[in-house]
Amino acid sequence: MVTLLFRQENFVNLLYEIAVACPHSAPLWLRAKLAKVFHYGACTTRDYIRSPSSAGLGNLITSYILVSMFCLILAGAHPTFRRMYHDYFEALHRYSGWVALCTFWVHTIFAGNEYRMMESSPSVSLGRYLISTPNFWTLCVSTSCTILSWGRLRRHAVYPEVLSDHAIRLHFKYRDMPPFYGLKISTKPLLEWHAFATIPDDDGTGPKGFSLVVSNAGDWTNQTIKNPPTKLWVRGYPLHGLLYTSKLFKKIVVVATGSGIGPCLSLFYANATPRRIFCVLTADPEAVIWNTRTQGRPDMLAIAYQLVMEAQAEAVFIISNPKLTRRVVFGMESRGIPAYGAIFDS
Repeated sequence: MVTLLFRQENFVNLLYEIAVACPHSAPLWLRAKLAKVFHYGACTTRDYIRSPSSAGLGNLITSYILVSMFCLILAGAHPTFRRMYHDYFEALHRYSGWVALCTFWVHTIFAGNEYRMMESSPSVSLGRYLISTPNFWTLCVSTSCTILSWGRLRRHAVYPEVLSDHAIRLHFKYRDMPPFYGLKISTKPLLEWHAFATIPDDDGTGPKGFSLVVSNAGDWTNQTIKNPPTKLWVRGYPLHGLLYTSKLFKKIVVVATGSGIGPCLSLFYANATPRRIFCVLTADPEAVIWNTRTQGRPDMLAIAYQLVMEAQAEAVFIISNPKLTRRVVFGMESRGIPAYGAIFDS
């Protein structure tokens, strides 16, 4: 149940709200720890499997199915497999989880019937016995979380705006979107999903809506840029992301490279936290603009550290590629400065 709750959008958003409710008067070390709330993905599946020795044939079969699904999930979660075959990992994880959830129901019914005969009078109905067990209610919560997420599956119109051969901006008009939210979109809802940070739209041309920036980072994004979609599937409730935790700090430094500026636009739109920016944007009149075509690649760690010292910032947030993100986060934390970057293995 706990592992499914950490995949349920409303529950995760609640955790974010609790974390960022910490006032700025609290010690920095506490706020820095609370900002790690976006690491909730570390809660992986640990399904409890009952020993089949005391159950009947039905318990034995369902137990073996559960063990098999659990082994598949564990094997598919290996970092190398996830990185090289992410689409297969996602499908394996999803369908194994669904099979395991359905099998748990069957297993609970079989086990409940066995224990009912051993622990109480056979006159007690199976249904009455089941509702008196914690397993039944745990499965009810787990199943409800799954249904709630997939019950929000909708296909919405998309208004593409091609930015370059490397990026495209997708506009949605079906609802407004507050800052600091992300969304999962797909063209094949049963096979793959892709999460992106949203940007509130407010250009005065009609319904505000929102948009998201898709950069060329793989097969799906490449096809999306080459063949802009007019409709996309959206699942679940919008989810808080990494930059929402920036509200925990009095002042921050934001580092964005390339299309990494996309997720940061929501932060700049909200204007909730004083920050120094290393990118191109008018939100900070002293923003540092670096053109790599004419100036070469900068030492991002050194520049970010310099900005932290100049602005007396409390933390650094970076949206970039995995290699640079790890380098800047490690370098800042080695200097005692809280630093946060996107999690790529999710």
